[in-house]
Amino acid sequence: MKKVFIYLLLAMAALMFLYPFWWMIAASFSEERSIPTVQFLPARFTVDHYIGLFNSIPALRALLNSLFVSVAVTTGVLVFGSMTGYALARHRFRGRSLIFYIIIFTMTLPFQLTLIPNYILMVKFGWTNSFAALIIPGMLNAFAILLFRQHFQTIPQDLIDAARMDGCSEFRILFQILWPLSVPTLVTAGIITFMTTWNDVLWPIIVIREENLMTMPQLITLFAVGGRSMAQIGMKLAGATLLAAPILIAYMIFQRHFIQSMAAAGQRE
Repeated sequence: MKKVFIYLLLAMAALMFLYPFWWMIAASFSEERSIPTVQFLPARFTVDHYIGLFNSIPALRALLNSLFVSVAVTTGVLVFGSMTGYALARHRFRGRSLIFYIIIFTMTLPFQLTLIPNYILMVKFGWTNSFAALIIPGMLNAFAILLFRQHFQTIPQDLIDAARMDGCSEFRILFQILWPLSVPTLVTAGIITFMTTWNDVLWPIIVIREENLMTMPQLITLFAVGGRSMAQIGMKLAGATLLAAPILIAYMIFQRHFIQSMAAAGQRE
C-alpha cells in the first residue's frame, strides 16, 4: 500500500507538470474561437495557426538559427569545458585551486551583472548582428567545468599514467580515452547547455537586430509582444510548441544518460 500511495502521488505530480504542456499542444491545433473550451483534445483539428505563423514570420529560418547556435555553443562547452575540467582535476600547477574557486565564484554572479560589459565587448569586437556574439561568449561554462572536474577525479590515475607511458598526448588522453568513459557527463552537460542556449531570449535581443539572424525564442517573443500576432492566441501557442519541441525530443533521446549522470553525481557527493 505504501508503494501504491507513492506511485499515486508521483502520477498526480506528473500530470500537474504535463497537463499544461499537453493543453498548449492541443490548443495550438484548435480553432481560435474554441481555444477557451479545450480540455484534453482539440474540438476541431486544424493547422491554420502553424500556417499563419510561418506566413507571418521566418519561423523556419529562426529554428535553423537556434539549432546552429545551440549546437555550436554546446560543442564549444563540451570541448573547452572538458579540457578545463581535466586540467583542474589531473594536472598540478601553481594557482590551480585559486582558478577553481574563481570559476565557482562566477557561478554565483547573475547574468545581468555582466550584461553591459559583455555587450561593450561585442561592440568593440564588431560582433553585434552576427552569430559570433551568440556563440563565442557562451562557449565556456562554469557549471560544465565543475561537472567535468568532479567526474575526472573519479577516474583512476593509473589509467592516465599508462596512457602517457604509451606516448599519448594530453589531447588524445582526453578525447580518446576519457571521453568514452564520460558519456553520461557529456550528455548531461550537453543537454543543460543546449536547453539554456535554446531558451535564451535576453542576450539575443540585445545583440541581434536583423530578422534573418534572430533565434526562435527571440523571434517568438517579438512576435508575441510586438503586435504581429494580431492577438491570435493560437499562433502564439503554435510558436511556443515549436520552441519547446526540440528540447523535449532531445531529452527523450538522452534521458537515460542524463539520469545516470545525475545518480552518479549524487553518489560522488
